[in-house]
Amino acid sequence: MSAASPVSNRSIGFFGATGIGVGAMVGGGILALAGVGFSVSGPSAILAFVLNGIIALITALSFAEMAAANPQNGGTYTYAKKVFTVQVAFGVGWVVWFASLVAAVLYALGFGAFAVFALQQIPHASVQELFGNPAMTTVLGLGALLFYALQLLRSNGGGGAFANIAKLSVFAILIAGGLAATVQMPFSEIKGSFEPFFGGGFTGLLAAMGFTFIALQGFDLIASTAGEIKKPEKTIPKAMVATIAVGMTIYLPLLFVVMTAGVGTGDNLMSLSAENPETIIAIAAQNFLGAFGFWFVLVAGIFSMLSALQANLFAASRIALSMANDRTLSHHLSVISKKHGTPVPAVLATCGIVGLLILVLPDVAAAGAASSLIFLITFALGNIIMMLMRTRSFTKADTFRVPLFPYLPITGMLACFGLAFFQAVAVPAAGIISLIWLILGTVLFISFFVQRARVIDATDEALDPEIVRLRGLQPLVLLPISNPANAESMVFVANALAPPVVGRVLLLSIVTPSDDGNELARRLTNNRDAMQQALMASFDSGMRPDALTTIANGPWEEIERVTKVHQCRSMLLGLSSLSELQTTDNLERLIQRVRCDVVVFRQPYPGWKISQARKVLIPVAGHQSHDALRARVASSLWRTVQPEFTFVQIMPPGTSEKDQEKQLMSLERFAGRIIPQKSDCRIIISGTVRETLVELTDSHDLVIMGLGKSGTNNKVFGQIPIEMAEKTDTALIFISHK
Repeated sequence: MSAASPVSNRSIGFFGATGIGVGAMVGGGILALAGVGFSVSGPSAILAFVLNGIIALITALSFAEMAAANPQNGGTYTYAKKVFTVQVAFGVGWVVWFASLVAAVLYALGFGAFAVFALQQIPHASVQELFGNPAMTTVLGLGALLFYALQLLRSNGGGGAFANIAKLSVFAILIAGGLAATVQMPFSEIKGSFEPFFGGGFTGLLAAMGFTFIALQGFDLIASTAGEIKKPEKTIPKAMVATIAVGMTIYLPLLFVVMTAGVGTGDNLMSLSAENPETIIAIAAQNFLGAFGFWFVLVAGIFSMLSALQANLFAASRIALSMANDRTLSHHLSVISKKHGTPVPAVLATCGIVGLLILVLPDVAAAGAASSLIFLITFALGNIIMMLMRTRSFTKADTFRVPLFPYLPITGMLACFGLAFFQAVAVPAAGIISLIWLILGTVLFISFFVQRARVIDATDEALDPEIVRLRGLQPLVLLPISNPANAESMVFVANALAPPVVGRVLLLSIVTPSDDGNELARRLTNNRDAMQQALMASFDSGMRPDALTTIANGPWEEIERVTKVHQCRSMLLGLSSLSELQTTDNLERLIQRVRCDVVVFRQPYPGWKISQARKVLIPVAGHQSHDALRARVASSLWRTVQPEFTFVQIMPPGTSEKDQEKQLMSLERFAGRIIPQKSDCRIIISGTVRETLVELTDSHDLVIMGLGKSGTNNKVFGQIPIEMAEKTDTALIFISHK
């Protein structure tokens, strides 16, 4: 697996990493959803948490393997980009973003519920009447959202060890007080607290698992910060397991004391929880700690909900920022405030969607169901991604590996998907909202983002060939060889196009038959020499191509046949002249009929090598059809040679300065997406495009230019490429993307 992106300061150790997970896991989730779990399943809610803990542990092991072997920031979305196509990776990122959005809704409404319940204790009729209105929970949730939105616009979110220690101390006091009360109870009374254990039946148990699974979320944030963790190959797995261990150590005893000492004589656990789903733990604490316990839980709950709300808003805005940087969301969301250093558009978009969802999901149970459902989907995807990474690549011998592979991750995947499906059926509102979100994302992506996202994706594949391996791809470049004089240069270009190790090149030599024995011998000798030169150049460059020799009357038809039979992703053609009518017509027909990318290379002179290209010109007429292939070729060339790039767009006379500035910004964004180094970007005003391009070409070593769009009435090779070939001696690469 590829090395992690370099991190200047890996400063987080085991306790710091565990603190990240514990901080996200322990707190608001259990306080908000324990009552919901009890209300649908009765005492078996404690079993629901045990089963959820097992599922979370299996999934945490999958995340630990991915993060330990590839320790970089980003989490699920980052790993999805490595093993899936850009379309699927967008879907994963869209779901992961939604998971944090709905979790924020849960904690905003949880805060509102706790705050309303606390304010209702004020012995004043008008106050009780005001906060007796069910809408007040939503109003207070929106108020908390607005507060943290303003805070995140001005500063980056944060948290620390103090908050974790405070939360753990609260739970320790509650558990200790509850156990002290429990040991004084008769055993028969304790036993009776567990009867009937399956108060809601088997479906109630599953419902409780679905409602409360969000309370086990948090270990995945350790993977999201893997790039900052010291000794990640050992620290990450230990921290993830420790996070779940701490969470279960808190949850199970707490649920136990709520069931036993927390339920008063004559009260029924399910009924009491159904009446007070959000505040059951506060009521239970009042029963064994008195008024102190009651207010202790309420105040702790309020602050836990707020801290969890802030954490999820922060995480969601950063997921949006990451997707915007990859152009799977609008690039406008990637803008960083110069004054505050925060992603203002990403924060506004995140908080706006959360506010809308608060209005759509006006109760904690529905928000918990939707949040748990979407996290279950993301965890199922995490198990799938880990299995693909393990089978398509390798992990270092000294990094953590999931035991009992593939049985454990398959079990985790099936459990998560199965529970998510049940949750969608049991709580239709959660399923419907999740489905609407996925449909909306699909429409937006196809309509606005897919083209630019493909450019980023093509660049990533070209710059990091390990991504190609992880996606299970072996892209094949077809290279017809006929001229020994340019065989070496063609191999260099093909080597730049084919990703190292995983990419393949097929050298094709076509022998045309002849009745004249001498002519046939000459052709065979020429093809042998061309293939020999190509193979020697391949060995020198470290490439191990396949070689194929065929006999055919029509070379152009044979190239088309081989392309289709071998399902080539791209084809590299070397031509000395584009001015011959027969050659141009044959090229037109070939490009129209093949279903792969075509790269046409014009060598300036025999023996020219692509390593000699120090200054590369890339004319850009627009940002559509050829962008992905242009990005792949340019990024591959940068990876191989690292020349200087100049991107140029020619605009007609009379173009306003405003339009010029707009196009320059667009050109700079495009160049920045595909070339890691700073590139020269120019907008040139000219009424003679061909002459201007010819003049620019003469001052560069190589030109990469898109051809016309293939179609019934469209010429791929227009006047501009033909004139550039005729009037310049510069190396030319023409590209045509399918």
